[in-house]
Amino acid sequence: MEGLSVSDGPEVILPEVRRVQPGETLLLCRCGRSPALPDCSPACTHGLQLQVVREQHLLLCRCGQSQRLPYCDGSHNPPANGLKARWRRFTQGS
Repeated sequence: MEGLSVSDGPEVILPEVRRVQPGETLLLCRCGRSPALPDCSPACTHGLQLQVVREQHLLLCRCGQSQRLPYCDGSHNPPANGLKARWRRFTQGS
């Protein structure tokens, strides 16, 4: 998924929704410096190795601004009031 351009604003990089299956092993970035966010380079010693035990969907950060890396916390958009506005932060630009 490519970044989404918002007219008259900076490029917004939306999170990745990744479906994972039992038995998968993921190496996810926790420092925000990986060129392939949310994935981490095998040479990096700060990555989170995640062993998947059940099928699920993960909301993974691609902008590197999350305080909960590798998971998205909505930092790519300004704070929002109300459930509907908060959900919108994860699905579209501002």
